[in-house]
Formats: sequence, C-alpha cells, structure tokens
Amino acid sequence: MRFILAKDYEDMSKKAATIIGAQVILKPSSVLGLATGSSPLGIYKKLIQWCKAGAIDFSKVCSVNLDEYRGLSAEDDQSYNYYMSENFFHEINIDKSNTHLPDGMAKDGEKACVAYEVLIENLGGIDMQLLGIGHNGHIGFNEPAEDFPVITHCVDLAESTIEANKRFFTNIDQVPKQAYTMGIGTIMKAKKIVLIATGEDKADIVAKAFQGDVTPQVPASILQLHSDVTIVGDEKAFAKIKL
Repeated sequence: MRFILAKDYEDMSKKAATIIGAQVILKPSSVLGLATGSSPLGIYKKLIQWCKAGAIDFSKVCSVNLDEYRGLSAEDDQSYNYYMSENFFHEINIDKSNTHLPDGMAKDGEKACVAYEVLIENLGGIDMQLLGIGHNGHIGFNEPAEDFPVITHCVDLAESTIEANKRFFTNIDQVPKQAYTMGIGTIMKAKKIVLIATGEDKADIVAKAFQGDVTPQVPASILQLHSDVTIVGDEKAFAKIKL
C-alpha cells in the first residue's frame, strides 16, 4: 500500500489523474473501474483536459462503474449513468458502447447483478479501479456489515450515506434508499486500485481504514490485503496517519 501526499484537492486530483492517465498510455485497451460523487470530479477534469490536448487516447478503453442507484433510469439527472456522461464520457473520445454501469431499472435485480459480474469477467477484469471512501468506510456502496459482500449486489444504503448524498437532491426524501454496487470481492480482483481522500472530515476514517484492523465494519480496510493499492490524499485527509 502506497500513500501519496498532495497539498490540496487540486493537487490530489492531478496526482490521481496522472496515475490513471499513465495506465491508459501504457495499456490503451485498459478496463477502468470508475467512481462517482464529488471527489473524482477534479480527476475527470484533468483527464478531459489531457485528452483534448492529445496526450491521452481513450478510444480503446472500456469502463465499468462501481455502482448505480436502484430505481433511477440512465436519463435521470441524478443517476450515475447521467453523471458519468455529463462529467466525463461526453468530453473524451471513448466509445460509449464500451462504458458500463449497473442497470438501476433492472426488473430482476439478482439476475442483473450476475450479468454485471459476467460482463467484467468477459472484459478480462479491471485493470485499474478508482475509489473514494465514505465517512463510514464504505467503498462503492458496500456499507459496514457483518461480512464482506463478494459480488455485485443490491444494498440498503446506510442513513449516513443517504444524509451525505442528500446535497445532490432537492430534499432527503428523493434520495434512493437502495443501490446496486460491485462487491468487495469484485473490487479486490482489480489488478490495481487508486483510492482518493480529501478534507479533514476524512482524516478519522482514513486512519481507521488503512492503519487499523481489517474488519467488515470498515469496508475499505480490506484494501490493506490487496497487492497494489495507492492512496492519494491531501494533507487534511492524511492528518491522522503515520506516513
């Protein structure tokens, strides 16, 4: 596990984008595992900038996203499908048919989750997975639990997660209570993992997840057992860890 210290959010975004960009340059047909939320936006802006400048070519890249809200269509402006299109895919030269997210409108959720696992396997697995970390240690939408969920599944969102996500909706009642997410086992199969953290409000969970016990009560702690993980964080997020 490597820790890369950044000065602030902008520097963190640039450093993480550089790692992802290098992956694509070294392997143009990379399968990228992507994340949503506010934290990755700076990364996507950097990658868009470099793509438009001709420094990075996404034409052969495939992507698979971590998660999607259950009950939201791809056209819903609060869906992660919409987020990815507006904030990344429409701005780079990726083939939209090579971008994949869980189906939030699947009639048979269990069948759709199995199909997502098969899709990832058929793509040859994830070369590099981008992750954020929730205040309760969740990665993707894998919330604290009694065990580590293995494959893509439907999850009931924790109240803290719903509260954190309400800023993206008109009111908290509009925040979906369930989501489809890659399982911990799926994430751990990625060849490389890059996790980003920024802000003093993440300092406690960063220390707990990466220098504390490995426990499903802190889902991100499982990353301590992965062979190739890079944590990129700013000074405030790393304030309580020993580098």
